[in-house]
Amino acid sequence: MTSVAIFVDTQNVYYTVREVYGKHFDYRRFWARVTANREVLAARCYATDKGDTKQREFQNILRSIGFEVRLKPFIQRADGSAKGDWDVGITLDAIEFAARADVIVLVSGDGDFDLLAQKIREVHGKRVEVYGVPQLTANSLINAASQFIPIEGDLLLG
Repeated sequence: MTSVAIFVDTQNVYYTVREVYGKHFDYRRFWARVTANREVLAARCYATDKGDTKQREFQNILRSIGFEVRLKPFIQRADGSAKGDWDVGITLDAIEFAARADVIVLVSGDGDFDLLAQKIREVHGKRVEVYGVPQLTANSLINAASQFIPIEGDLLLG
């Protein structure tokens, strides 16, 4: 059986799906699709924690689906900007599992992950599937992936 490790940039998916479609990502349908006939070695969603009830309910839904939820505190800077980026954490975890998994699935449109996808393919010889909103996914990431799967249609809620 093919083994898979799944890494979801939750903030990126939330904002890109909302901006382009005005909808939400269907995590249940995604899970069913990406795990079908595969052994799941890891399935992690990375998010910032603002501590509100609605967000905690969403995190519990992710856990009930089968995801491990990794949280980082939401930091509001004095200038109004925010910090809560998981790029390094996602990268470290993906590299760790690249040696063991047959497939690495990355859900993000962030072009910063193009080097990660390229390295996993070249150094580890593994398949990298990238899910992202086509209009807001960096071309460099699409090109670095073994396969790009657009978030659209049945992967949308609402």
